[in-house]
Amino acid sequence: MSSKKTVSLTILGKEYKIACAYEEEESLIESAKQLHEKMSKIRNAGKINGDDRIAVMVALNIAHELQMLKEENLKLNQNLNECLSNMRHKIENVLEND
Repeated sequence: MSSKKTVSLTILGKEYKIACAYEEEESLIESAKQLHEKMSKIRNAGKINGDDRIAVMVALNIAHELQMLKEENLKLNQNLNECLSNMRHKIENVLEND
């Protein structure tokens, strides 16, 4: 079981204290930095008012990016499985003909 620590993060001028495993601290800090940058970009564009609305827009954008990556990963896995299957058949054919 990994030890936990509390990390202070600042997003849009607000401080958040988040508990995380020691080995996840760097990733958490980077994630918070990216979140802050995305939220700041939307806020600075001035089209959406309110931190809660900005947070929802960023969450939707991130969820969409994640969904696209999942779909891409699924396609890559399918292609890899097809290639491995073809390779296995070729190897079996070579071994049978020896």
